[in-house]
Amino acid sequence: MALRSRILLTAAASVLCLPAAVGAGAQDTAEDGMLLFNNACRTCHSVNKGDNRLGPSLAGIVGRPSGSIEGVNYSSALADGAVTFDEATLDRFIENPDAVAPGHGMKPFGGIRSPEERAAIIAFLKAPS
Repeated sequence: MALRSRILLTAAASVLCLPAAVGAGAQDTAEDGMLLFNNACRTCHSVNKGDNRLGPSLAGIVGRPSGSIEGVNYSSALADGAVTFDEATLDRFIENPDAVAPGHGMKPFGGIRSPEERAAIIAFLKAPS
């Protein structure tokens, strides 16, 4: 095969694969987030609706106000709904819960310092179940 034909074929294959690669990247991030969630959060939280453990289910957490699930024994820092867990607040909370909700009941969890790990966990929490 001529060099020009190989270059065109390679370029065409790259363009055709680009959407799949972009979609796979987001999926990979959510899959990484699932592993990170399982390692750091799953002891106390679930992502299954209604599966409240030591802490509330995190199903649908993005955009939800704190203290909003009936039957959960929230700490006074989160019971009044003053914190809405949008992506930015979740990022700050996962990094350092004390900075967002002093007096929370999530001890000994001290936060996750890595922005990439926090972003992956948030991607997982946002992904449809």
